[in-house]
Amino acid sequence: MGHGSSKSESYDEFTDDSKGSPSRLSRLKHKLHNHRPHLHLHHHSSSHSQTKSLAAEDFAGIALVKITGAEMKFKDKWLACVSFGEQTFRTDVSDQTDKPIWNSEKKLLLERNGPRVARISVFETNRFSKNSLVGYCEIDLFEFLIQDSDSDVKVFDLLDPSSPDIVVGSISVSCSVEDPIETEKCFARRILSIVDYNEDGKLSFSEFSDLIDAFGNQLAADKKEELFKAADQNEDSVVCMDELAILLAIQQEKESLINCCPVCGEVLEVSDKLNTMIHLTLCFDEGTGNQVMTGGFLTDKQASYGWMFKLSEWVHFSSYDIGLRSGSSASHILVYDRRTKRLVEELIDRKIVLSMRAIYQSKLGLRLMDKGAKELLESISEKQGKKMASVESAEDIPKFIEFFKDQINMAEVKYPLEHFKTFNDFFIRELKPGARPISCTGHDDVAVCAADSRLMAFRNVEDSLRFWIKGQRFSIHGLLGKEISSTAFLDGSLVIFRLAPQDYHRFHLPVSGTIENFVDIPGSLYTVNPIAVNSKYCNVFTENKRAVAIISTRDFGKVAFVAIGATMVGSITFTKKKGDHIQKGDEFGYFSFGGSTVICVFEKDTIEIDKDLLTNSARSLETLVSVGMTLGVSQKKHSEVGLPNLEKCVL
Repeated sequence: MGHGSSKSESYDEFTDDSKGSPSRLSRLKHKLHNHRPHLHLHHHSSSHSQTKSLAAEDFAGIALVKITGAEMKFKDKWLACVSFGEQTFRTDVSDQTDKPIWNSEKKLLLERNGPRVARISVFETNRFSKNSLVGYCEIDLFEFLIQDSDSDVKVFDLLDPSSPDIVVGSISVSCSVEDPIETEKCFARRILSIVDYNEDGKLSFSEFSDLIDAFGNQLAADKKEELFKAADQNEDSVVCMDELAILLAIQQEKESLINCCPVCGEVLEVSDKLNTMIHLTLCFDEGTGNQVMTGGFLTDKQASYGWMFKLSEWVHFSSYDIGLRSGSSASHILVYDRRTKRLVEELIDRKIVLSMRAIYQSKLGLRLMDKGAKELLESISEKQGKKMASVESAEDIPKFIEFFKDQINMAEVKYPLEHFKTFNDFFIRELKPGARPISCTGHDDVAVCAADSRLMAFRNVEDSLRFWIKGQRFSIHGLLGKEISSTAFLDGSLVIFRLAPQDYHRFHLPVSGTIENFVDIPGSLYTVNPIAVNSKYCNVFTENKRAVAIISTRDFGKVAFVAIGATMVGSITFTKKKGDHIQKGDEFGYFSFGGSTVICVFEKDTIEIDKDLLTNSARSLETLVSVGMTLGVSQKKHSEVGLPNLEKCVL
C-alpha cells in the first residue's frame, strides 16, 4: 500500500482502458493483499490499531520520533528498531560505517494510560548469518516531550544487552508533538498527491471528483460540484493544497467527508472524529522528505529480519503470531511485557520445539506417551537433576546467562556469580532485598503475582478451556486431586503462572492468610510449554506431578496454590509449612532446574482480576509479570467497604 504521489501512467496501469476492468497487475496486487494473513495486532503498517477505539480522555497526542544516527565502537552495516506498545518499526540498513546515519522517523500514538517507554535497539547486520543485537536504550516519551531544552534532539547511551552497565555506543533521537495545523496541511498535501495525476500540485474537478470517491462518502459524492466550488476560493477552477486543507478542516467540524481511508481502505466511523483524525494522521505518515520507518512488525528481533518475515507473511511460509498460534507452531513465543507494555520474545531452541511438536501435537506422539515416553521423561529429568547438582555443572552457568543475556539481570541477584557452586544453585538463586517490590503492602484485599512468569488469567474454567487449555479432560477436580474438596473452587477464577528456564525460580505468596493443608500428587513430567498446554492430546496440568497448598484467607476465602512439576523439574520445595501464618509477597518455595508452573484457583466471586490480564488472556496472549505486581482485588472486600486506593500500587 503506497503513500507517495500517483502519476498518470501509474494510475493507468491499474485499469484496462479498453474494458474498464482491473488490469493483470491490479488483480495480482489485489490477490496478494487478500492472501496476506491479518495478524491479531495489526491490519496494516499504521502504528495505530484500528480495532481499538480511543476515548477522548485517553488521547495524549501524536509524537513524531526521529532517529538521526549513532556512533558505534566498530564499523559494520547497522539498522535501528523502535518498539512501542504492540508494534515495532525499523530503519533501512546503513552503509559500512561506525557512524550510521538514518534520518528515519515515525509517528506514534500516545495514550494517557498506554505505553510510555519506547525501546530503541541497534543491530549489526550480516547477509550470511544472524543479525546481532549490539545495544539498546529505553526512552520515556512523556518525559522526553516535557524536557526543558532548546533542542528536541537528545543523545542516549546504547547499553550492552548482556551487561546493562556497559555502554557500547550512542544514538541521537528527537521527539516532538506534531502541530495540529501542520498536520492538516501535511494530510492535505499527501491525499492531494494520490489523485494529482499530472503532479502540478493542484486538483482539477476530475481529480477532485476521484478524491471524493476515494473517501467513500456517498453524501459527499452526490454534491461534488458544490464542494469543489466551496474549496476553490480564488475561483481559478482548480483546488490547491491550502484550499483543500481549509475545506477538510471546515468539513471536519461540520460533517466529515471521509468514510474510508484512501490509503489502506479502512472503513471509518464518521461520528468518531477523534479516531478518524488519529487514523488518517498515522496512515499518512510520509511526505516529509525523510525516511519513514517500515512498520507492521511485532518485535525488534522480527524487524531485524524484516524482509524475510514480510515474505513469510505473504506466502504463508510460516506463522509468526502472538498467543496460542505462536505457542503451538513457532520457535519464538510472543508475550506481552506488563512493565514496558511491549511485545517480547521468549527464545526456545528450535530443535526442542520440533521435538515437542512431534510429541504433543500429534496422535502418534500421544501413543508414544502411552508406550513408555512418560517413564523416559521422568528418567531424563532425574538424570538431568543429578547432573545440574554436580560441581562440573557450574561451567554451564556463563553459557546459560549469555544465551538469555537480555532476560537475566545479574544486578538483581543477591550473590555474585562465583558464589554458585553448581548450576542448580544458580537456578534457584535468590534476589536482592527490594528487587521485587510488593504492591499495596498493608492491603491484604489486593492479591499479587506469585512468580516471575508468563501469566494467563480467567474468570472461570470455561474461559480457560476456550482460550488456552486444550486438554480434553481438564477439570478443577482433576487439578486439585481426590484428597482436597474442590466443590468451592468449581466455578472459581483460575490464574496460571508459567515459568521459563531463564526466570527467577522462587515462587511467592499471592495472598495473606494461613496455610491450611499440603497435598502431594504424583504424576508425569510433561513440559509446561504452550505447545503441550495447547495440545488436545494430553492434559499437562492434571497429569503432571504437583503439590497443592490450601491457603485460608480473610479477604479471598480459600485459595488453592498448585505447584506443578515439568520436564527436568522433578523437585518442588516449599519453604513454609502447614499452620504457618503468611503474608502476601513472602517467599513460598522454589523449583529446581527447568521451567514449571504455578496455578492459583480462587473461589467463585472472591477476586476481581485486573482487566489488562483478562484482556490479554482472552486473545491467548500471555502477560510477562514479576513477583509482587497486582493481580486483582477482593470482591468480598469490595462489597463491604469499597475498593482500596490503587494509585500507588505497582503494576
